[in-house]
Amino acid sequence: MGVEIRHLRAFLAAVEERSITRAARRLHITQPALSRTLSDLEQHVGAALLRRSPRGVEATDEGEAFRDRAQRALDAFEQAVRAPAGRPLRTGHAWGAFGPFTTPLLRAWREEHPDHPLELVRRDDATARLEAGEVDACVVRGSVPDGRGYAGVRLHREERWAALPAGHRLAGAETLRLADLAGEGLLVNTVTGTTDPGMWGAGPRPRVVGDTANVDDWIDLIAAGAGIGVTLGSVAMTRRHAEIVYMPLEDAPAVQVHLVWRRDAAHPALADFVETARRITGADRY
Repeated sequence: MGVEIRHLRAFLAAVEERSITRAARRLHITQPALSRTLSDLEQHVGAALLRRSPRGVEATDEGEAFRDRAQRALDAFEQAVRAPAGRPLRTGHAWGAFGPFTTPLLRAWREEHPDHPLELVRRDDATARLEAGEVDACVVRGSVPDGRGYAGVRLHREERWAALPAGHRLAGAETLRLADLAGEGLLVNTVTGTTDPGMWGAGPRPRVVGDTANVDDWIDLIAAGAGIGVTLGSVAMTRRHAEIVYMPLEDAPAVQVHLVWRRDAAHPALADFVETARRITGADRY
């Protein structure tokens, strides 16, 4: 396999950030994964491109020469894939899309912008797809991508709900609070989820009994009685299951839902879409 765009992005991020850790965070990948990508690149070009110094990570002489070529290649690639008029506006999300605003937003966009179809793209690594330029914008719940290369809008807040197996002892309760779940076996989605035991603070808390990488496996495990979960209203609303009972958590902190895009995004309809999303959800720019 030859050099791919991801190799160029990885190298340029490491040089610009002067840190493998910061570059990995910027690219939304793990530090070991970034190190492997950089090693693969150096092996392919047959030269050491980076070195560590007291000031952090720096390009070698070969790396400086390669940097110019890499930047030109990346610029040419991004120019080639920039959206022509009429190409669908691709919006990524890990699950839930725009929550309760999904249908009103899609309907308003179709009525007001019939020449620019909107395509919802569900990916567990939705923010990575945004960085790679494969989607034009991304719905993010919780923490947004770091770095000055992004812009965004806070769309709305979602309340947290408990997800319980249908036969669970709490499934018939009138109300639930976080303390009611202390001591339970908690299933967490470590890739796209927004819940961890730290939400319970220093007091009694659930114990983690399993983790998943996506919402579908998380739902299947809860339905099978492997544990309980805590999720957001968009899941409770759209991912109904005969073997799961969703109940609102009265004292759990809500989660912000954001629409994020790269500042260099070039789709001709993106600005209009952002304004439509702001209007439908009553959002704030940041």
